[in-house]
Amino acid sequence: MSSDTSPVPGNAALRDPAHQVSPKAPLLWAAGAGIRSLLLLVAVVVADLFWIDVPWWVYPLLVVVLIAYVVAMPRVRYRIHRWESTDTAVYTQTGWLSRERRIAPMSRVQTVDFEQGWIDRLLGLANVTVTTASAAGPLQISAIDKPVADRLVDDLTRRTEAEAGDAT
Repeated sequence: MSSDTSPVPGNAALRDPAHQVSPKAPLLWAAGAGIRSLLLLVAVVVADLFWIDVPWWVYPLLVVVLIAYVVAMPRVRYRIHRWESTDTAVYTQTGWLSRERRIAPMSRVQTVDFEQGWIDRLLGLANVTVTTASAAGPLQISAIDKPVADRLVDDLTRRTEAEAGDAT
């Protein structure tokens, strides 16, 4: 668990953040995993044809592992990925093999960014990035419904403008 500052505001660090990402997030993550898996399989075939002799049994094993990755990873990530924004801080929890929880007090928030890639637009999803004065980097709230992201950006912008801190 990493945190932007200590002590942690309130005791919210003792529980999971309140909100899950969009129910459409696993579809987005499965599509990305499928594309990466296909590229890996093509790379193995090209390597087999031009550089090394890949044993025949590698192909079925690789296909089974890649299918398991495409099916299981999005489901696990969906159960873990969470976020919350309160009057005092922004909380995120991410991961699938390991879990990371980040907390950014409002006084440390420098910028709030909205991003929507082309697949995100097709699915009606968006990403919100909260940049802080932390060396750990920005907090990313990914794969939330666009109307939720719009409200979150407006809310965070309003709250950080009202915050007396200097965001450092």
